Amino acid sequence: MPRKKLDPSSPRALLGAELRVARERAAMSQAALGERLFVSGSYVGQMEVGTRRITLELATAIDAILGTEGFFTRNCGKDGKSKYPDHFAEAAEAEAEALTIREYAPQLIPGVLQTAAYARAVFRAYRPTASEEVIAELIENRLERAALLSDATTPLLWCILGEAVLRSRVGGPAAMAEALRHITNLVRSYRIIVQVLPFSVGAHAAMLGSLQLMSFEDAPPLAYVQGNEMGQLFDDPATVARHSLTYDLVMASALPPEESLALIESVAEGYEHDVHI
Repeated sequence: MPRKKLDPSSPRALLGAELRVARERAAMSQAALGERLFVSGSYVGQMEVGTRRITLELATAIDAILGTEGFFTRNCGKDGKSKYPDHFAEAAEAEAEALTIREYAPQLIPGVLQTAAYARAVFRAYRPTASEEVIAELIENRLERAALLSDATTPLLWCILGEAVLRSRVGGPAAMAEALRHITNLVRSYRIIVQVLPFSVGAHAAMLGSLQLMSFEDAPPLAYVQGNEMGQLFDDPATVARHSLTYDLVMASALPPEESLALIESVAEGYEHDVHI
């Protein structure tokens, strides 16, 4: 597969390219370097294409293993501190590089699809004593993620929403109506695919929480699972495959896209008339 053209404005991509050069100069495979770093070969590949950040700890170890005289230690921080919380930073950065994103959201509209009013209600609920400046910055950062959808086709975004996402009055009826109409507009413009997992399904494969799966042009796929103020990104092929099966099982239980769209529009209309459906 041809290598992805480096973005000269991305320090991370350029540093990753240097890692690839240094590794190949040392005649080491990604798996061999990963073993020395106590990470997977897939993780090394993701660092090389800029999908994952080279942390200071890893940079120091890379310099020692590859004999790069402190190059990676000196340069690993040049891509800047993430604007996202530590538990989500790597996932958000990977999300920006993904070709496909498949997400199951049991309680909240996925961040990339949230409106300002909806996001405000979510952040204010999480941080009831935060200043307005802090809340405004959080909202701005979240809305910036919507830039993922500025391209007409990439990434392919396929979301499965638990019915609770539609029924919980986050921000009140007006905010919910706006948020759901935003989703239906994206569906009707053929930009995203959305399904709803109805309450009537009962037990299902993803009852333990949210799930996001990402695939890339030139790096192995990732799975991200998230809880309250915590999350974990997986690259182990067996673990990613297991989470992918979980998503497929949920998708099989969800309403078809056409029925899902009709349900979301019906609930949005109810909110517009302040009728709790």
